[in-house]
Amino acid sequence: MSKLVKIADKVIGEEYTCFITAEIGINHNGDINLAKRLIDMAIFTGCDAVKFQKRTIDVVYSKEELAKERESVFGTTNGDLKRGLEFGYDEYKEIDRYCKQKGMIWYASCWDEQSVDFIEQFDPPCYKIASASLTDDNLLRYVKSKGKPIFLATGMSTVEQIDHAVEVLGTDNLIIYHCTSTYPTDNDEINLKVIEFLKERYNCPIGFSGHEKGIFPTILSVALGAVAVERHITLDRTLWGSDQAASLELEGLSRVIRDIRQTKLIIGDGVKRVYDSELPIIKKLRRVQ
Repeated sequence: MSKLVKIADKVIGEEYTCFITAEIGINHNGDINLAKRLIDMAIFTGCDAVKFQKRTIDVVYSKEELAKERESVFGTTNGDLKRGLEFGYDEYKEIDRYCKQKGMIWYASCWDEQSVDFIEQFDPPCYKIASASLTDDNLLRYVKSKGKPIFLATGMSTVEQIDHAVEVLGTDNLIIYHCTSTYPTDNDEINLKVIEFLKERYNCPIGFSGHEKGIFPTILSVALGAVAVERHITLDRTLWGSDQAASLELEGLSRVIRDIRQTKLIIGDGVKRVYDSELPIIKKLRRVQ
């Protein structure tokens, strides 16, 4: 049995209820009111946590990348878009206040050391390292130095790269997400059998970060051993934004949580038995008792 990881008052492990994170990410489109509506959606459906993304734009992106033409409601360059989507102190202070008021866990994936320092002032219970950051040893060590549980996403990464990241982070207080970094992910690239591979290779809880269009793979991931799952959420998949199409609206998120909460119960303990509810059927239908 793998190690247990505690996030606030929740425990992540094989014998515990699946930990479900609603990734708001940048689907708030730079609007704090939209962010709060997404938090409400996560609370209403029974998620355990919400997650945001934090970047220091001029550190994460090159000048050339920021200068590229890209039309958006914020302007005509990629830099205009990236800066427009980035929440600052006032917005995160409101997120922190709102989540505490509602009793909702929140945390963020930080893409650079300055962003870690920024989020740390709100004392989150954990951090996530995005797939894009898995090979950034300095960032991994900096996040680890905060002494909090870490979710590690493994999209677009080789086994050797994951091995190295796990060596840097250690397996204490680590949860590894299997995922594929395409938005949305085609069914033939989801490859849920990797969950079992990761369970056998690393002594820590294994989860699934899904980017598929539907809900079945996320539910199936729990049947295959995922003890934590993460899905992007949105109020409307037709909203502008790179992550909206791979996100779940209210109905989809509700169904995912409903079915995940039933999955372990349905799988059972593997012990073949005759149930009390079957006894009247035995008397009614079995010729030889």
